[in-house]
Amino acid sequence: MEPLTSEVRETVAGAATRGGLVVALTGAGISAESGIPTFRGPEGWWTVGSVRYTPQEIATRATFGHAPGAVWAWYLHRLATVRVAAPNAAHHALVDIERALGDRFVLVTQNVDGLHRRAGSTRMYEIHGSLEFVRCADACTSELRPLPELLADGPPTDGLTDAQRSALTCPSCGGWLRPHVLWFDEVYDEEHFRFDSTIAAAERATLLVIIGTSGATTLPALMARAAAGAGATLVDINPEDNPFGDAARETGGAVIRSPASEVLPGLVAAITGAGQPPDPGASS
Repeated sequence: MEPLTSEVRETVAGAATRGGLVVALTGAGISAESGIPTFRGPEGWWTVGSVRYTPQEIATRATFGHAPGAVWAWYLHRLATVRVAAPNAAHHALVDIERALGDRFVLVTQNVDGLHRRAGSTRMYEIHGSLEFVRCADACTSELRPLPELLADGPPTDGLTDAQRSALTCPSCGGWLRPHVLWFDEVYDEEHFRFDSTIAAAERATLLVIIGTSGATTLPALMARAAAGAGATLVDINPEDNPFGDAARETGGAVIRSPASEVLPGLVAAITGAGQPPDPGASS
């Protein structure tokens, strides 16, 4: 059955012309369509010596504190998978909507793989960080630095090489650099993960499109609640059932149980084809 019925197209077009922001929230599902394993799947496990770690165990500040080399080895392994993946039609559709709507569009992503950036997205909050950047583990500075290209060559086979260890040294204090990601034992903030900006965008939205996320982390759920509370229409695109489906129905939105790459191009066409609403600030 065609997921984008005329009713769905009219719903998103109507919400997009009400004058607020159009906000997209993406999760692991959109990247899975590009071949990137989901974070919590069996591919996320990592063995150090005789100990097998889950992502929830190794992707933590605590583990980095006593085994930084092992944590970095896991991230470099994941990075090797990410680097061979390519943005898909859903990523490109979100670039199209940004180009059409300009500052009326905000992309919020939980994904750290950088595929949105590689597709061309710029108006974006990476609320879990990005594997493409590093920062000082001891916070001697909050500056983000591009991941040293040396580290993108592939995962180490027998621990970090001397060159890799040198590349992971903070040039300001001599301590470790860390991945610019939100670890399981850390909390969202504005400085690194745009917590306040994300909630503010949700509160200004008239349309929130939720793509490929199960809502397992706090901020996406807060976004949905804030947007719905402000009167936004929610659309949930995900092959699997999830809590956002009920929220979408309650706002008079849509629930589409299909892959994002099959749905988003048509959905974006319906949104951008609706035209720009009057500037709400023009008469103030």
